[in-house]
Amino acid sequence: MSQIHSAPPEPRRWAMFAVLLVGSFLPPLDFFIVNVALPSIQGDLGTSSSAEQMVISAYAALYAVTLITGGRLGDLFGRSRVFFLGLIGFTAASLLCGVAWSPWALIAGRALQGITAAVMAPQALASIQAIFPESDKPLALSLYGAVFGLASVIGQALGGVLIALDLFGMGWRAVFLVNLPVAILVILFGIPLLKRTGGQGSGKLDPGGMVLSMLTLALLIVPLIEGRAAGWPWWSWLSLAAAPLLARFFWRYETRLARAGGAPLLDPAALRAPGLGRALLIALSFYSIGSFFLLFSVYLQNALRVSALDAGLVFLPFGAGFLLGPLATPCFRRHLGEWVNPLGMGLETAGFLGLAWLISATPDGMAPASGQLAVLLFLIGFGQGLGLPTLMTMITGRVAPAHAGMIAGIASSTLQVSTALSVALVGGIFYTVLGGRDDPAAIAHAFVLAALCIALCLGAGVGLGMTLARRAAVASRQGHFAMTGNEPVIVLTTGTGPTDTVHDNPADDPGRRSR
Repeated sequence: MSQIHSAPPEPRRWAMFAVLLVGSFLPPLDFFIVNVALPSIQGDLGTSSSAEQMVISAYAALYAVTLITGGRLGDLFGRSRVFFLGLIGFTAASLLCGVAWSPWALIAGRALQGITAAVMAPQALASIQAIFPESDKPLALSLYGAVFGLASVIGQALGGVLIALDLFGMGWRAVFLVNLPVAILVILFGIPLLKRTGGQGSGKLDPGGMVLSMLTLALLIVPLIEGRAAGWPWWSWLSLAAAPLLARFFWRYETRLARAGGAPLLDPAALRAPGLGRALLIALSFYSIGSFFLLFSVYLQNALRVSALDAGLVFLPFGAGFLLGPLATPCFRRHLGEWVNPLGMGLETAGFLGLAWLISATPDGMAPASGQLAVLLFLIGFGQGLGLPTLMTMITGRVAPAHAGMIAGIASSTLQVSTALSVALVGGIFYTVLGGRDDPAAIAHAFVLAALCIALCLGAGVGLGMTLARRAAVASRQGHFAMTGNEPVIVLTTGTGPTDTVHDNPADDPGRRSR
């Protein structure tokens, strides 16, 4: 048997990772920060309600449909190179948004922001698999998750603060221009620091796969984002019906390309890893919380008459929990192992059930008890923060490092689809129950039902997570000496090249079948 040993870790891996984390921080920050600025944008540029919606949806839709392509580009051409190309493009797009002279100029800038953010963002998650030894990965994934919590904390409040300060008379433009100094500093100091990772494959693009993946996701994402506001027109239903058909054609195309010796965008062999499908289903339920921020803001501002800035501050306990949860994950993993993810999602479920009870028990038009509300929001955020790093481990740890960018893009894209489904389905339930009423009692009732729907979705994720945790526990007891997800592997490294993962079952490794 070949000797098993580890490649020496990259000595500058933490400094490199700090630079890459900016790519994880800016996209969610820009999602949260813009929501607060929409009234000011409407007053200055005279945007219609449909154009206002496009400011949000152009970013969200293009970000979601480009993530898989962005992750795969990092695999093929090097993650540091692709990261900086994405960051430079994101900086230019932020400048365009900041100087926008019309609603359509702003929408174009937001569309470019979404594309370039999707090129940049997957590189941090993919690099965790490439530059960190196994002993460092839990902490790296925890910091990756904490970045989302930090973005939610800062984004909810920073937009209101920047608009209120009106620095140099910039008003709402500051929420976009604030990206520029951060990005420029990262570009200046990060380019000499980042070492090339990825780019060890064939270097061949799969333009057909890229087009098909983006079209498939667009057919799903766009009607989910735009359908309800447009009254669910015929094209939205046609698009949703066509999405699974095109997805099936896309999968057959990728399978044929792989059999012909090409380099598919989605490697079919890698996606057949045991447990990966179930882990992605958990991801699909994980961001069912996506509609919560919008609907809870509606409850706070329309039912309780809270100002936009104060409504943003109400979310701070959630953000604090989301920040602390990932940092506590390594400690929880030492004691609970694979059960951390269902625990985190279980805390979220309990938090939403408690929130539904608190609001339903509060007299109409009255604010819920602030202490109880803060505890419940912290619990939801902490559970979200606890579950996210372990979810990423469950997904990315099941494929070889050569496909880290691909699986990072798939994971991120699945979370974006989860958010869109939540906004469309849970948001649809909220507005259907609300009807044309705008009194506090009706809004509170609609929000309670929405919170219960979110709890139901999260509960489904808890059940799936428990099945994977039980599988991992059984596999561990059977004495597997190395694991990738639930699949036993032998990891062979030369110390000079990328890690080779040799599957215990030859049928699962197309490379071994061909040798």
